[in-house]
Parts: sequence; C-alpha cells; structure tokens
Amino acid sequence: MLGMEGSDDVVTKNQAENAVKTLLEYLEGDAQREGLKKTPQRVIDSWDEIFSGYKEDREELLQSTFNGEGYDGIVLLRDIEFHSTCEHHLQPFSGRAHVAYIPIDRIVGISKLARIVDAHAHRLQNQERITKGIADDLETYLKPLGSAVIIEASHGCMRCRGVKKQNSVMTTSAMRGVFFDKAEPRQELMQLLQSRPL
Repeated sequence: MLGMEGSDDVVTKNQAENAVKTLLEYLEGDAQREGLKKTPQRVIDSWDEIFSGYKEDREELLQSTFNGEGYDGIVLLRDIEFHSTCEHHLQPFSGRAHVAYIPIDRIVGISKLARIVDAHAHRLQNQERITKGIADDLETYLKPLGSAVIIEASHGCMRCRGVKKQNSVMTTSAMRGVFFDKAEPRQELMQLLQSRPL
C-alpha cells in the first residue's frame, strides 16, 4: 500500500526515499553525487503515479452506467495500451488489452473500460492476475451476460535479463458467462478482434 504520512501502519514517504537512497548506495556507492541527490524523491513521486491503481475504487469506476436501450450485442474496446510492473523483478511490462462484455440492461461509459485496465495494471502485478481481475470486476459490478478479457504484453524481465528474448509476446485470456459457455459469442468476439482497425 502506498504510504500515508503520519500512519503507524505504513511506510512514510521519507522512509521510502531513504530506502531508494540505500539502493543507490548499493549500486553506485555515492548517493550524494549531483545527478543522484534528488533521485530518491523523484523515484517515489514517479511510483505514486505508476502505482496509482492501489488508490482506485474499481466498483465506483464501473458504477457509471447508462440505459442500454435494449442493446444486447458485444461491446468491445480493443487495443487499450497499458503499462505495468512485474512483482517478481520490478521490471516493466506493457502491451494491449481487449475488453468485451454483453450487457443485459446497463452499459458502462467507454472510458471506464480503459480505466479499469489501468486500475489493475498500475500495481505490482503479473499478467495473469490483471486479466482475471478485470474479468472478475466486469462480472461483479456490471453483471453482464458474459465478459472477456484478452491481454498481449511484452515483459522487461524476458527482454533485459534471464533468457533475453526481445520479441516474445505473452497472451492471457479470461472468459466469463456466455463467452465461456457458448462457442458462438466467443467466435464472434474473435472475428471482431481480427477485423481491421479504423
């Protein structure tokens, strides 16, 4: 959890900056060098933004709904770019998310689908958990006939260390409701994903 000043239960911003300073000493031996003096503050300020998903209320995001006016087809927002951080090595990973659902009575504002991706991605994560979490939230808060999430991402921990595979892309999916139970909606979704973008 991101620190809150004055709380006994969490690390303060000052303590977090000191931890970064310790890491700089480990890496370079001199955290007081001109180029590094303000690095601890900059790192923690950037982390407040990068890990802002811990502060997002996902239920509130998906409560912004409208009358679906009888629409009962697939709603798909594809190619939602996202950036996240691998919890195992603190390496970045990024890619595209495709989020779909079939409404019953209510539709959600389109920007909320992109924001729910960010709410999950802006945490220490793994790709599987992001995929499952988005699908679970759609099911819990929208109660659609079905929901589907497909994520494609490249991982820094694969590119920069270990096996060093530069062009590998990992794909994960989560299908709920009719997307899981019935072949026809799933096939229609796949066709929509393969159609040419505008």
